[in-house]
Amino acid sequence: MNGVILRWPVPIGTTINAKYYKKVLQDKFRPAIRKKRSGLLESGILFHHDNARAVTDVLAGYKWELLEHPRYSPDLAPCDFHLFPKMKEHLRGQRFETEEDIIQATKVVIKNLDKCSYVTAFKDWLQRIEKCADNVGCYVE
Repeated sequence: MNGVILRWPVPIGTTINAKYYKKVLQDKFRPAIRKKRSGLLESGILFHHDNARAVTDVLAGYKWELLEHPRYSPDLAPCDFHLFPKMKEHLRGQRFETEEDIIQATKVVIKNLDKCSYVTAFKDWLQRIEKCADNVGCYVE
């Protein structure tokens, strides 16, 4: 709710699988939490992810509270309904010469997002979760 903790561009040609996801969690995400929100590691983290089974052993070791994510529900991922549309809004129509230009442009967009925007996204996410929980067609693994 307080903004982006880690912005990690996936290198071109990289397959995002369980092994890669685990490595990013261990080598990038936890250190980013320690650096930007150090108190969270001690007070507890409520973590929402897409329930990738191969990653649950890593997450279980962190003693984070995990929120279950309903299968086939990409509309519940805040990046999909909040962050990516905001980025598209700001980047639409631009041409980039290099991968680094794209990375820098997205970094600027994320940095300039209003903190209230994240609060709104969190509230929208809670409404979507509640709506899904009320819907008999929404299954949680």
